[in-house]
Amino acid sequence: MMEEVARVVACDNQGWLTVEVELKSTCKSCSSSDSCGTSAVAQAFSAKTQQFSIQSERTCEVGELLKLGLPESVILKAAALVYLMPLLGLFAGAVFGQFFAGLFEINSDLSAIAFAALGAIAAWFFGKHKAKQLEVDSQPVILAYLGSGISLEKLPV
Repeated sequence: MMEEVARVVACDNQGWLTVEVELKSTCKSCSSSDSCGTSAVAQAFSAKTQQFSIQSERTCEVGELLKLGLPESVILKAAALVYLMPLLGLFAGAVFGQFFAGLFEINSDLSAIAFAALGAIAAWFFGKHKAKQLEVDSQPVILAYLGSGISLEKLPV
């Protein structure tokens, strides 16, 4: 189970919470991030957040922290759809292009390249659509209620 800490942004009376998760870049975590140009570019951009609604068994206050969990199988399925589908489309398109070239007696290499590109693009769009559908269908679960976060802004100097 992949875990992430989220902050409650809003709460309604029916048990639905709007939570915000900060999307982290892995670029800042390696040992050579101080001398890496890619890390400098990643640090120049502000942290991005994602908001979504989740159902809760109890009421929460705005600012409360929650530990959310999502099964790894959902992420693995989405990654397979996005990365493997275009590869399969590429091979299927190339085979179809070879067959098509033999039928109409045209250049088999050009036909295979063209149909391979079309197959890869079509399969990429299909995989992306299915991955988004998988993302919508899978909801994270609340693993723990962590309480309120500590804010350094409220502390006296």
